[in-house]
Amino acid sequence: MSDIIQLLPDHVANQIAAGEVVQRPASIVKELLENAIDAGASKIELIVREAGRNLIQVVDDGAGMSETDARMAFERHATSKIRTTEDIFKISTKGFRGEALASIAAVAQVELKTKKEGAAVGTNIYIEGGGLQFQEPVQTVAGSNFCVKNLFYNVPARRKFLKNNNVEFRHIMDEFHRVALAHEHIEFSLFHDDDPVFRLRKGSQMQRIVEIFGRKLHPMLIPVKEDLGWVKLDGFVAKPEGAKKVRGEQFFFVNGRFFRSPYLNKAVQEAFEGLLLPGLIPTFFLYLELDPEKIDVNIHPQKTEVKFEDEHVIFALVRSTVKKALGIYNIAPSLDFDRDPQMDFFSTPKTGSESNFRMPEIQVDRNYNPFREETQVKSEEIQNLAQMYHHTIEAAPSKINLFEDEDFDEDLMRLPNGYWLLNKGEKTLMLDLGRMHRLVVSEKNRDRKKEQVSHALLFSLEYHMNEIEKNKYKSIKKFLPELGFDIKVAHENVLRVDAVPTGLKETQVVKFIEELFEIMEYRTEDQFMEFYNGKWSKMQSKSRFDFIYKNDAEQVIRDFSQLGFPAYLPDGKCCYVELPLEDLKNKF
Repeated sequence: MSDIIQLLPDHVANQIAAGEVVQRPASIVKELLENAIDAGASKIELIVREAGRNLIQVVDDGAGMSETDARMAFERHATSKIRTTEDIFKISTKGFRGEALASIAAVAQVELKTKKEGAAVGTNIYIEGGGLQFQEPVQTVAGSNFCVKNLFYNVPARRKFLKNNNVEFRHIMDEFHRVALAHEHIEFSLFHDDDPVFRLRKGSQMQRIVEIFGRKLHPMLIPVKEDLGWVKLDGFVAKPEGAKKVRGEQFFFVNGRFFRSPYLNKAVQEAFEGLLLPGLIPTFFLYLELDPEKIDVNIHPQKTEVKFEDEHVIFALVRSTVKKALGIYNIAPSLDFDRDPQMDFFSTPKTGSESNFRMPEIQVDRNYNPFREETQVKSEEIQNLAQMYHHTIEAAPSKINLFEDEDFDEDLMRLPNGYWLLNKGEKTLMLDLGRMHRLVVSEKNRDRKKEQVSHALLFSLEYHMNEIEKNKYKSIKKFLPELGFDIKVAHENVLRVDAVPTGLKETQVVKFIEELFEIMEYRTEDQFMEFYNGKWSKMQSKSRFDFIYKNDAEQVIRDFSQLGFPAYLPDGKCCYVELPLEDLKNKF
């Protein structure tokens, strides 16, 4: 039997290895920006075309490289950052594995022009598919100029899996933000298809955050600061009104490196406990500094995860410091009787203007009646059982045809929690009229004509976009006129709204636009319309607490019955449940 195990050719091995480092254009952006920072650059320019498919160019004024170093930089496992295994555990730079440039050059056409300060000439290198094509002297400015062209040109299977340009450029902006937010002392620029997207000046942390995410965020930012000697924490959290329904504006950095941590995200979420509605995520920009030997940044190929030596202590520090900052700015009481005393050892007493404490508030059950009869207790048990079944029922009939005509004699009763009980024959249903109404509105919107009727606003409204929202607007603006919107870019990042769809109140316009911008991107017209119709229906529909009068409830039930009385919304939420009468009888 012949031998079957063979060594892979170098170019195949390099392409396979590149799959770990180069997942999409944004991966290259991250590596090149970090290399520029490690080179000591004070000014970095990022230029992309076709969302990085055709060109990713990074120009910096850093230290530059010699002729030998420029060639060695493209060899696998060639690095200036580490010499021994121990060096891995005290990394203070960004890139250090020596894999990035070799991986990029394996799947693209790469040209580098670089020169050290004071050198007479620089070096020009061109590599294609991992193979050196030429290296020659060149006249160029000090620093480095990397051009990465035609990504995945030699791996078409990888290229076809790239998303559309809106999606890929969104990922590029994410990486750009993560680097720029951690280095406010460096000037950054970003151009896409010759259009300037960002020109970030050197400044403070606050200035950098506002330049990226827009001036609307400025008045909502609260400073966070704590120094324990061996670890420092500073940065900003946004007030509760700055919270979002989707993730995207939550940033952790350690020693200038962005990292993800669901565990520490939970620490911030706990600090906001009682201040946010369910489903909202706080906005924060938090920076940790500690000894590099106390963290391990080498546990993820993209170095976006970090392992802390004392992770539970860092958790307590983040939670305590954020909660204290909210208290100082009267966002939350500074005295918290539910707080774990072990989580409070970071808090230090403040004097002067920071000692603005609020008295604790006592919650009193004003409906408590010590003389209530046993029957009242049983009545509450019935209501609790009904609520339990609303949340735990696993199966319900897909359709119930209760009303064969519009004239029906029904028995309706509203519960204090906003639900309604409906007795019909031998069935007793607990209804969520809010969800039922949303489905009715959704079906009416689905049947409306494609040409949405609009009405002009008496006074135009202005909406100030940040650069992220500006990119999203470009992807949806073609859909807006046929929906009834008259929206134009007035100047720079300001949208002027002159007309909106009939049925959208003027007070709802800004909130509605914000919600359209909240999701990451729109890939197809069908996906956008599905999301739009859902938001539109939700805005027009009422909650279960809005139904107080019996005649309004009856009308919703009539409209809902015309749909076949479906048990669920499209997202799987229950519209009603059938109460188990036999189980209720056993309570007496």
